Amino acid sequence: MGTWSTLPFGNDDAADWAYELDEPNDLGPIRQAIAGVLAIGDDAELELFEASAALAAIELLACLRGHPGDTETYTEAADAWLSATSIQPPAELLAQAQAAMTRVLAQRSELRELWQDGDEYADWLAAVADLRARVAA
Repeated sequence: MGTWSTLPFGNDDAADWAYELDEPNDLGPIRQAIAGVLAIGDDAELELFEASAALAAIELLACLRGHPGDTETYTEAADAWLSATSIQPPAELLAQAQAAMTRVLAQRSELRELWQDGDEYADWLAAVADLRARVAA
């Protein structure tokens, strides 16, 4: 995985996922990214792409709620979608987003394992905690 920051869009997988955002006011790709993580049981390995896509999707939910994080240079597709979108995420999707973040942080998460093996694990945990707080606000 090409990674340049601990932020939700700070990797190739998340940036690539953003190109699935075709239609303004369509939360379908966000729902799918979050559901993909939740569909993985605790005993199965959560793959890198699914975890990265879910965090990027959750970042968009935080933005839609008026709580964007730090800006990144590789978010052109997501920025274009956000500027054309006025929908507010429903409460059930926000609850699913919280559950998805819990799963990304759990055992058997390839993304967590990769960060844990690096020097910036604490920074990544802080970025996920910040995202969790912003989407809940």
